[in-house]
Amino acid sequence: VSPPSVTEIIYSFVLYIFHSNEYFLCPEQFLQSFLLLLFQTTLAHIIANSSKKNGTRFVTLSATSAKTNDVRDVISQAQNEKRLFKRKTILFIDEIHRFNKSQQDTFLPHVECGTVTLIGATTENPSFQVNAALLSRCRVIVLEKLSVEAMEAILMRAIRSLGVQVLGQGNQHSSSATGSSSESSEFPVYIEEKALSTLAYLCDGDARTGLNGLQLAVQARVATGKTTPLNITKGGSVDGILITEEHVKEGLQRSHILYDRAGEEHYNCISALHKSMRGSDENASLYWLARMLEGGEDPLYVARRLVRFASEDIGLADPLALTQAVAAYQGCHFIGMPECEVILAQCVVYFARAPKSIAVYRAYSNVKECLRTHTGPLPPVPLHLRNAPTRLMKNLGYGKGYKYNPMYQEPVEQDYLPEELKGTDFFKERKT
Repeated sequence: VSPPSVTEIIYSFVLYIFHSNEYFLCPEQFLQSFLLLLFQTTLAHIIANSSKKNGTRFVTLSATSAKTNDVRDVISQAQNEKRLFKRKTILFIDEIHRFNKSQQDTFLPHVECGTVTLIGATTENPSFQVNAALLSRCRVIVLEKLSVEAMEAILMRAIRSLGVQVLGQGNQHSSSATGSSSESSEFPVYIEEKALSTLAYLCDGDARTGLNGLQLAVQARVATGKTTPLNITKGGSVDGILITEEHVKEGLQRSHILYDRAGEEHYNCISALHKSMRGSDENASLYWLARMLEGGEDPLYVARRLVRFASEDIGLADPLALTQAVAAYQGCHFIGMPECEVILAQCVVYFARAPKSIAVYRAYSNVKECLRTHTGPLPPVPLHLRNAPTRLMKNLGYGKGYKYNPMYQEPVEQDYLPEELKGTDFFKERKT
């Protein structure tokens, strides 16, 4: 018996999600449920072809071009199909995160009443980009990035479809290339095995990036028409068009850096930088800083976070840290990227090596907690601490009994907290 195809596996998986009692109380509720899938568009097309077998309508919209009226038209048609023909409708929204919150609200009543089964595809974190009301009615399925082995299999399949041959480690080729401008069909095309492995690593689990990089590399080499003598037979060399590791890198233009200034990776990287500096790991701190800057992050954003870190995590253990952070921010503001990257690197390493203290941060958090949990009206400012700019205020006792500390050589015994908080020490760990 032949193994099931990828299409059959995916279709069975989708049917399991729709009908499994693990997710729904009864099969009749399957249209009242919402699936937000981090789906590649290809999988949506597989579902579309499979849904035709059971008579289900499959409608596709792209949030990059569709408007609210387009969604309403589809929902109106779905209502008619359900009422007149008892026909179910699956609505697939590509790039659903492009819809704003009010547009996403359009789906809510129709998802709840079962007019449509909604499948959304997004490359962003739905926690940030999808309306909370809609997200609460959904089941999120995450498609992780492909492994290097899977990418190599995909690239090999593409190589075979293009008729390109792979040169293993044992094959040799000379370093000289001829300037032949013959048509691409006259010479066989070869690609180094190392070039495929490099491409599988550089595309960072994104099959589309890998295939595009391979296509650009092949097209660029074929267009030049330059051939290379290849020692692939026992009898002698054969002229062919060779694609090397360098050609693949040129096809990608640069190694693929996964970073999105407005998405989840933005928060992941700044969190990693913050925790690395807090843990005094200067190497990890520099790495995460470079990940952000090389990915296009605004250096002033990083500098602002460093100012916060200087007081929150270093504090009075090294009071000069705040000066360093402010100077780094000003330096980034003056000269910008790429010159300011070394300024941020210096500040990050300084912070990673600096002693850490959260005494001030913890004490201020305790003060805020004290204010939040206080019952009744807040205590008034003691009279001796109040300013008395007018005679009336002086007559009311404002400032009376206040001891001006610089006039005394000895420590002054004086209360500065309200009577209700007398003796409170915010620097001590408070019981929760």
